[in-house]
Amino acid sequence: THGLEETVKDPRSLGSCWAHGVVPASCFLRQGTSLELNLRHRGLGPQEAQALAAALTADPHVRRLDLRDNGLRGADVEVLARALSKNSSIREVDLSENLLGAVGAQALCASLMVNQVVQKVQLAGSHLEEQAAQYLAELLLARTSLTSLDLSYNQLSDEAGEILGPALAENTGLTQLNMSWNHLRGPGAIAFAKGLEANIFLKVLDISYNGFGDPGASAVGEALKTNNVLEELNMSNNRISAAGALSLGLGLRVNQTLRILVVSRNPMQSEGCFAVLKSVQDNPNIQVNREFDDLASSMKATLPALCIKTAAHRVGYKKELLPASDHK
Repeated sequence: THGLEETVKDPRSLGSCWAHGVVPASCFLRQGTSLELNLRHRGLGPQEAQALAAALTADPHVRRLDLRDNGLRGADVEVLARALSKNSSIREVDLSENLLGAVGAQALCASLMVNQVVQKVQLAGSHLEEQAAQYLAELLLARTSLTSLDLSYNQLSDEAGEILGPALAENTGLTQLNMSWNHLRGPGAIAFAKGLEANIFLKVLDISYNGFGDPGASAVGEALKTNNVLEELNMSNNRISAAGALSLGLGLRVNQTLRILVVSRNPMQSEGCFAVLKSVQDNPNIQVNREFDDLASSMKATLPALCIKTAAHRVGYKKELLPASDHK
């Protein structure tokens, strides 16, 4: 280490590696006093987790900890969580693509309820199932500093939705929540949507690639009638048909805060698409991009009376339609 031109890690951090019989990774040395400690794809085992936990306790510099894809199991996360509860510098934690399960989720959530500085946590693809939902709900109900939570690519299904929904209703801190690529459907999807109805902090919600279906879409539509905070909603690939789109449109028509809505890859057919477009037309608060504008313009061939308002101005289309015989 004496031959390196740049300052290496605090000697106390290196000492924790020697104490646990772990050779410090070169990337760990190179990052020196950087605000981000990136140890992705390093295959950290129990000994490395112990050494890292000791290093984090001694290192006051790290603001972002990235441990994505390391094969960390519940017991390893327990060790790291104890260190995290004592650390007052880390603001962001990424434990995605590890093997947390219920054990890791319990330890991490308990730590975050003690730690009052972590603002962003990423747990995508962390093998979280129904058993972990209770600990996540307790975290949502607690008063913490957490503002962004990523739970995508897990196995949170009906029961989890019924547990998380009421907790979401009472949450007072999250502004961004990613629940995409889970198994929210049926009663669980409805319960989750009811939680959105009562929530007064969340601004960005991604529930794409679940199974909300028409009942879930209807529940989200009801939530949008009341929710006056949400600004961005992604509901793509949720098995929403025309009936669900009609119910969703009722909420879109009166909602005053939503700015971005994504409902792609749903079998809504023309009737459902028309319902969503009509709701956008009736609600000048929803903004659309140029691609949407071009699509709406092309629809003039079949919907001559279509008119869309944006937040800034009314868009009028004056392009002359070709006679029916000229269309190919």
